[in-house]
Amino acid sequence: MVLKRGQITLLPALVMAKRTVASCLLSCLLLITLVSHAQVSESAVTSEVISVNVAGPSTPFPHFWEQMFGSGRAVLSLRDSYRRDLDWVHQITVFEYVRFHAIFHDDMGVYDEDAQGRPVYNFSYVDQVYDGLLQHGVRPFVEISFMPRKLAALPVLHPFWYHPSPSPPKDYAKWDALITAFARHLIDRYGIEEVSKWYFEVWNEPNIDFWAGDPKQATYFELYDHTARALKAVNPRLRVGGPATAQAAWAPEFIQHVVQANVPADFFSTHVYANDTASDVFGTNENIPRDKMVCRAVKKVHDQIKASAKPNLPLIWSEYNASYKNEPEITDSVFMAPWLADTIRQCDGLVNIMSYWTFSDVFEEQGVVKQPFYGGFGLVAAGGLPKPAFNAFKVLHLLGDRRLPLQSEHALATKRGKSLILAAWNLVLPGESGAPSSITFELNGLSGQHSAHVYRVDNTHGSLLNAYRMMGSPATPTQAQLQQLRDAAQLGSPQQETVNGNRLSINLPAQSLAVIEIQ
Repeated sequence: MVLKRGQITLLPALVMAKRTVASCLLSCLLLITLVSHAQVSESAVTSEVISVNVAGPSTPFPHFWEQMFGSGRAVLSLRDSYRRDLDWVHQITVFEYVRFHAIFHDDMGVYDEDAQGRPVYNFSYVDQVYDGLLQHGVRPFVEISFMPRKLAALPVLHPFWYHPSPSPPKDYAKWDALITAFARHLIDRYGIEEVSKWYFEVWNEPNIDFWAGDPKQATYFELYDHTARALKAVNPRLRVGGPATAQAAWAPEFIQHVVQANVPADFFSTHVYANDTASDVFGTNENIPRDKMVCRAVKKVHDQIKASAKPNLPLIWSEYNASYKNEPEITDSVFMAPWLADTIRQCDGLVNIMSYWTFSDVFEEQGVVKQPFYGGFGLVAAGGLPKPAFNAFKVLHLLGDRRLPLQSEHALATKRGKSLILAAWNLVLPGESGAPSSITFELNGLSGQHSAHVYRVDNTHGSLLNAYRMMGSPATPTQAQLQQLRDAAQLGSPQQETVNGNRLSINLPAQSLAVIEIQ
């Protein structure tokens, strides 16, 4: 196209006019979109009003979820990183017991045989392990496993990276002698007053591939009988139990066996994970969501114990987590904060102790850890990086020792002395879309003006994951990056609120937990 001089002089003005109109149209469109989104977001917020009778009756609320934690295997507890993570978790929970596998694994050097096949014991590493735990303020929950290879009846090894032996013993007289020597050594070193406060759990998950006896249940019961009797023969004050099954199994059968065989049992222990299947745990084909599986399994076993010949047998849930797989979107994420709170709400009153698996990613079942966030089970990632779950335990520790009743699946109300401590959460299951929520507490019986401290765990509070992504998700962070991430994981100061008119409203983004302390 050829332009005349007059057209050329008019072109800039025409172009500017078109740009102005286009800019105006774009601005108007953007404004309409923002208003529309605001209206959608506002309408998507779910609201709940929860009535709390502050002066009403309450029930004991023991902190069953933070008395014990699991960890990898015994020899790892000799590492500085393990003990650092243990100290950090102990500071926020004051937990009392730690459980791990493989106190008799060959890397502990406990059992050998001389040229004539006579047993040779060496408890040097055992002493270092238990000395270290006690020096750091926790006691061992002794899982008696796995089989020393020179005592194993079968050449089979478990596929874990460190290849423990799931075999029965080749000679039960030698097994009994090992248990006897082990128990006597512990009492000689630490005294019966101390060791009587420990727990001794016979084996780990004998109903799956951690036990190679055939048939599994009958051969495990034989192992249990020998072990429990040997321990009690050394001193009847030692506490022994089992069977530490996977998938909440064997409660009726185990209790019936120990009663009929007159074998001592001071507790029943078992495990479940939130992604276990209904088929494995209940023998049904239903789809049990991840926020319901654990406590439904706990209730099943609780009810089985109550219906048994030993209805007062303590129930110790010696492993649980939201996943038994490596799922970064679960165990590394803020999902764990509301999931843990809701699990506490549901399981309260059904179990004596629940042991979260695990407190640290100093852990080698799948091999040496290659990066900080791979879906490990621990509260602290490799490199000493507190995950959102760490901060969830930290704020849930603030809950009181008395529970107040309320009608909600998204909150807890507790008391400690004159303080009222509330928890509220917004849980979104994997694969679902979440929306913000608002919870208003009506605090009946609370008079006057009160201050409230609100502690939060969500994507922007107590989570280092955004900072980790922003630095490019390094597989091996530098020391400077590790410190930046630890700083990002800090909870910071609590939000300050004032309670007026006996009402307190808390806004909760999707996938979040808030713990509110009112004084």
